Amino acid sequence: MFGIGFQELIIIAIIALLIVGPKKLPDLAKTLGKGFRDFKNATEGVTEDLKDALKEDEKPKKDDGLKDSLVLKKSDTEEAKNDAAGRETGKP
Repeated sequence: MFGIGFQELIIIAIIALLIVGPKKLPDLAKTLGKGFRDFKNATEGVTEDLKDALKEDEKPKKDDGLKDSLVLKKSDTEEAKNDAAGRETGKP
């Protein structure tokens, strides 16, 4: 846990006990615990939102068929024009 050993935790607890006092220490620990839990929940929510957004970006677009059909229609009309131009000039 953050590279803190058992001895360091005891020293931190003793300093907190001296600064805050024995009566307010449980309330302080409870408040810190709630704060860390809320922070963790908020970061998990943001992470899930980002994952959902990335999944939506990876989905294939549905308008590819429309695009392909327009390209095909364009090439069909160009072929018809080329055929008509070839007939006019007498080339097959």
